[in-house]
Amino acid sequence: MKIGTIMVRVPRKVKQGEIFKVLSLTHHPMDTGLIKNPKTGKTIPKWIIDKVDIYYDKKIITTCNYGIAISANPFLAFYVKAGNKTAPLDFVMYDTKGNIYKRSISINIA
Repeated sequence: MKIGTIMVRVPRKVKQGEIFKVLSLTHHPMDTGLIKNPKTGKTIPKWIIDKVDIYYDKKIITTCNYGIAISANPFLAFYVKAGNKTAPLDFVMYDTKGNIYKRSISINIA
């Protein structure tokens, strides 16, 4: 699996105004900068996802700021109130090497 892959689980359909659960898992090593490579003895440089922005229907609904205490392959769970139309749920993640990872899924209103 490619680093930065964001897997998201949401219900297939939700009712207008319903509160639904969103689960996400991101493939990333989340190196803290505190661990040494056992073969070389050199410190593995810090490489973490440090900011996550989540948008629903193109409006930001939350921002998460991660630190070095987050484990590899960070998991995120939260609740969202469904709008009145089918709309995208967008994840934008930034890491300390300047990479940006994105994922967009459609929230289908029944």
